[in-house]
Amino acid sequence: MKRFNMWLREFSLSQQLLTIIFIFVAVFAGFIFVFIAPAIQNFSETEMFRILHNEQAGIIEYLEDHPGGIPDMGESRVYQVSSYIYDKDTGSFIALGGTTLPDMVREDVILHTASEASGTSDYSVEVEDSSSSNLDKYLYSMIELKDGRWLVCAMGDAYRAQFSTSLTNGVVMINVLFVSALFVLLMIWVGSIIIPLNQIKSYVEKIKYDQPAELNIKRNDEIGDVADAIVQMNHELAQQNREKQAMIQNISHDLKTPIATIKSYSEAIKDGIYPYETLEKSVDVIIEHADRLEKKVRSLILLNKMDYLKDTLPEGENLLMAPIVDKVLLSLKVVRPEITFERKLDDKVRFHGEEEPWRIVIENLVDNALRYAKTKISIELTEGNLRVINDGPPVEEDRLDSLFKPYEKGTGGQFGLGLSIVHQVCTTYGYIVCAENLPQGVCFHIWTDRRKPRKRVRTKAKEA
Repeated sequence: MKRFNMWLREFSLSQQLLTIIFIFVAVFAGFIFVFIAPAIQNFSETEMFRILHNEQAGIIEYLEDHPGGIPDMGESRVYQVSSYIYDKDTGSFIALGGTTLPDMVREDVILHTASEASGTSDYSVEVEDSSSSNLDKYLYSMIELKDGRWLVCAMGDAYRAQFSTSLTNGVVMINVLFVSALFVLLMIWVGSIIIPLNQIKSYVEKIKYDQPAELNIKRNDEIGDVADAIVQMNHELAQQNREKQAMIQNISHDLKTPIATIKSYSEAIKDGIYPYETLEKSVDVIIEHADRLEKKVRSLILLNKMDYLKDTLPEGENLLMAPIVDKVLLSLKVVRPEITFERKLDDKVRFHGEEEPWRIVIENLVDNALRYAKTKISIELTEGNLRVINDGPPVEEDRLDSLFKPYEKGTGGQFGLGLSIVHQVCTTYGYIVCAENLPQGVCFHIWTDRRKPRKRVRTKAKEA
């Protein structure tokens, strides 16, 4: 069966359909010859004996109404039935009508009347045709009359063969019509599949070579779902590509500025010129731009690294989060000393994952909060929950669901990569992250749904 499936997969849908139809016809033909034909033969023979029994019943009824009489059945016999009265005492056959019985049939009747006591008996005998040396089959039925004689009704096999052939042809014709109708319906059905599949193939080929393409398949089945998914995927990829190009341009500009500053300041110092008053201040500018450059490069490296982050830890919460939060606050609160930090941490809370990725998550969330906070930042850590809240301006409602997408442009036209990294880590470790506007500020919330088993992520993340 496995080899048949592999062989069938090499065919197109039309070839598969024709192969299935051929196999079905072959099996059906074999079924007709093995089962249907013998059943029709038996049925036709039973029908012939029923005709003989009816003939006998008519003759017996006449004899009961005319005791001692001999009915004249004439030569025009329906179904070519030959009727005889056989007198066992005299050994004579009295013809009532029909054709003459061959001698072999007469001998067979005599043989069976000698052994039969009473009742109706049905027999068949093969008779050799003297003109053609072929064997002809005769069917006969005999019944003992009240006066001791036997009523014999016989029929040649020609009518039975004709009846059987007509019945077989009728059955075959009905099934051929059924198979033909089924074949037409299957061709229409396969055509309804092939046409949209070819449209999808053409659409994908055009996308592959960056050509204008449209796909309009109005179906409510799985093919329609696939077509809609491909179109949606194309739109999403095109949008991401546009955002990626814009991000590359923005990053190129961001990298170009500190590099140009570092280069120009270094050349000026080499020539004995201090662009920023003194040597120390000029060197501080170089260091500041080097730090900016380092931060950008570090973010890009982290984003690429998090794309391949894998969860290889056993199930369960294994990492104390409070010390990690404290380390991050210690290093970042000097960035804006005027901002007040409110620490609400449960020191016993553990998260699932490794320390370095979670430290990067908290660092990016706090760094983002520092960018927009007015006076304070609150960090709340409870069982299964982490919240970073700032009292800055709210986020536009239509951007709340897209903040964590890669290459998403942030407020002020900046392409921050930090939130994309946050989403990657949370998704890998089975956590959910979202942003929500509060009456006084914005909250970034990370939590886990304990009612559902955590999914282990072991492949490269494609979201975020």
